[in-house]
Formats: sequence, structure tokens, C-alpha cells
Amino acid sequence: MNKTSRKIFVFILILVLTSFACQAVTNTPTPLPTALPNTITPEPTATVEVIPTPTQNSQRSFLQEDLSTKEQLSIFKDLWDVVNEEYLYEDFNGLDWDQTFLDTNLLIEAGLRNVEFYELMYELVYGLGDQHSVFLTPAEVDAEEADYLGESDYGGIGVWVSIIPERDRAVVLLTFKDGPAEKAGIKSHDSILFVGDLPVLTEHDTLSDQIIGTPGTSVTITVQTPGEDPREITLVREKIVATYPVPFETLDSPGKLKIGYLFIPTFSENSIDNQVGEALEEMGELDGLIIDNRFNGGGFDNVMGNTISYFVSGIVGHFTNRNQQEALNIRPKHIFNSQEMPLVVLVGEGTVSFGEISSGILQDQERAYLIGQTTDGNVETLWGYDFKDGSRAWIAHDTFKPINHPEIDWENDGIIPDLTVESDWDFVTLDTDPVILAALEYFDSIE
Repeated sequence: MNKTSRKIFVFILILVLTSFACQAVTNTPTPLPTALPNTITPEPTATVEVIPTPTQNSQRSFLQEDLSTKEQLSIFKDLWDVVNEEYLYEDFNGLDWDQTFLDTNLLIEAGLRNVEFYELMYELVYGLGDQHSVFLTPAEVDAEEADYLGESDYGGIGVWVSIIPERDRAVVLLTFKDGPAEKAGIKSHDSILFVGDLPVLTEHDTLSDQIIGTPGTSVTITVQTPGEDPREITLVREKIVATYPVPFETLDSPGKLKIGYLFIPTFSENSIDNQVGEALEEMGELDGLIIDNRFNGGGFDNVMGNTISYFVSGIVGHFTNRNQQEALNIRPKHIFNSQEMPLVVLVGEGTVSFGEISSGILQDQERAYLIGQTTDGNVETLWGYDFKDGSRAWIAHDTFKPINHPEIDWENDGIIPDLTVESDWDFVTLDTDPVILAALEYFDSIE
């Protein structure tokens, strides 16, 4: 087993980018050689994935050829050892880890097909109860690697959405450049109500199942823009290369200040930090900047570190685990007045992991005023362990302590904004969003 030289945080939104991808596990920590950016000190980096709920397990990917019982037992033993030796919580969150070994060993010895074995390994890690650690099959590992490199492709319409079960809809967070959705005029904050005659949420199918298909085929969706009547749009699916964009624009505050706006969807793709830099270059010198992290589900630590390096520098905190702590040291990058201009960071329930840590760091460094809602608190760092079958486990290994207020417990308390403002993404637009309006008023108040 190899330990990937990465730290990962997990993304909990629903993607309509690719079919669901999860990943797998390995054994003893042997770091893999990956290039580390110059802007941060910690060795590991990270990735973001959708965490499936138990009802989603049937959609996960598996190997075609069954592993032998001996191979399954070896992989399981490696996984169990990793958790036993490396897991952040020595009490395993109350789980009897020794008894779990005995029970799981008996199930494997009784004979399991691959689908059953990988489900068992998934449930084993899910059972740790930290809502973060995850097991991925070999096929899911391949998809995760493609996502990080921006090489994922699928036949679809090119939208990234969040499901809103209580309103039976999926709200668009962003569209992908030159995709069918963007070309049809679908925008962020629009809601998808139906796919054909089917509602977004059905008993057996996910939105991904309904929308993803063969390039060249058509799909009809019912879309609603906030404040407008629903409308039907027929789109022709295309091959979508899922490189997350970083939408940005400049806004005028009521006091006529030039305020930049950046929507950062994730730190899971290695182009994000460069896109942020390009956006800052294009917007020019600003009177203030809004960083929208409300749906930032986390990602790799190097991408996060490189991104916040436009705004902060120095040792900003420590990753801590059962045995040691490691400093996060940010080397600054300057684009116009990025290191000095006032910042507002928007946070909410969709701000997870490195999305939370980046927001918390900027607040702890007194570089940013936070507006929105308290985050759920999920700031464990996951370390990846790769197994001989190509599977991978992302296991909670560290937590993060900010340099100025190490007593703060982000894991239990979440990131608490300086100003609480609520907003429903599917009911507002950029121009009417009360969270953004509050940010613009804040900039005027400190001028």
C-alpha cells in the first residue's frame, strides 16, 4: 500500500458533471512523489469528491474481475491497519475497531464478489462516523485523478448543480464554458425542475442519470430563473471536459466603490489558483473583493494555499494529528493591491473542509470580514492510502488549528461569520442576493 502525498477534503454537493466517482485504499504510508508548490510547506496535497449517502451505493463503480478471497483479506487488513495506526481519532469515534476486524474478516472468508467486497470496505470506512473519510474503488480512483487534472469528460449539458430536496429542484451553481447549458442561456441561480416529464428527484434515478448521455442526443429540461415563469429548453448533449471555471465580475457598491466578486467552486482542481490570479489581473486594482465560498467543498491543500497566497502570507496555522503538528506556511503573491485590499468572504452550509479552512484563515488573519451562515464544521484533513488493487481510502488524519486562535474548534463549532445573513440561492440573483448586498454595504461602511 502507498500513502498518496496529498491531503484531501470532501465535497458534499451533487455534481452533474460526471457519473459518481469514488476511490480506494492502500496500506502502509509510503509517500508517492508529487510536486509540491512553492507557496506552502505541508507535504500532502488534496482532492475533493462527492460523498455518497448509503442510498447511493448501488451507483458506485467496481472492477470487472473478482478478487480472490486471499486478495480481499490482504486489502482489508491493509485498510484496517491504516485506520488503526493513522486515524485522527484514537477512540475511533466510539467504534470497537478490534471487534470490527473480527466481524469483517468473517464476512470476507465466507466469500464475496467484488461488488459486495467494495461495498463492505465502503461501509467500514463510512462507519467511522466522521462524515469525511471515504473508500474508493479502482474505477473511482481513476475518475478522481481525472477530476484533479481537469480531464474528466462526459456527455451532458455542462452544469454544476446542488440538489434542493425540500423544493424538488436542482439549482445551478455554475455552467461550463461553451457547454450546451451556457449557450442556451442557463445561468447560475436558475433551477432545473424537470428532465423530460420526470421530476429532478425520483425514487431510482439521480439527476446525473437523467442528464448524462451519449453526445449528440437531446434532452429537454424545465428551467426556472428566480422571479420568472418556468420554461422548457431542449439541449443537445455534448462531450463536456469538466474544468471548473472561477466566475468573476466587478460590482459597484452603493457608494460607487469598485468591488470584485469571485465565486470559488472548489480547490479540487489544480487550475483554480491560476484562474483566481487571472481574474485578479483582469479586474485590476479594486477597492475590495468578495470571495464567495458558499459552495466551496474543499480540495487539495496546495490549491488552497496557492489561492489564499494572493491575500495572506507567513505561517497561518498548523495541521495537527495524533503524533505531531506541521505548519502551513504561505508565500505571498502580489497582484495589484491583493495583499492589502479589504476582503469579504461569504460562507454557508455548503462551505466544507478546505473551503472552511481558507475562510477561517482569512478571518483569523484579520484579512477578511465573513458574511453568511455558520458552516457545519468539517475540517479534518484526509490522507490518501492506495492499495494493490488500485483502490484508495481517504482517511481523516489531521485537523487544523489557526495560528492566532488555536483554541478555536472549527470541527465542532464551524466557521462563524462576523455577520449572519441568510439567502436561498434559487430565489435570488447576483443583483438581489442579500448576502452580496450586505457585503457591498460593508465595504462602504469601512471606506
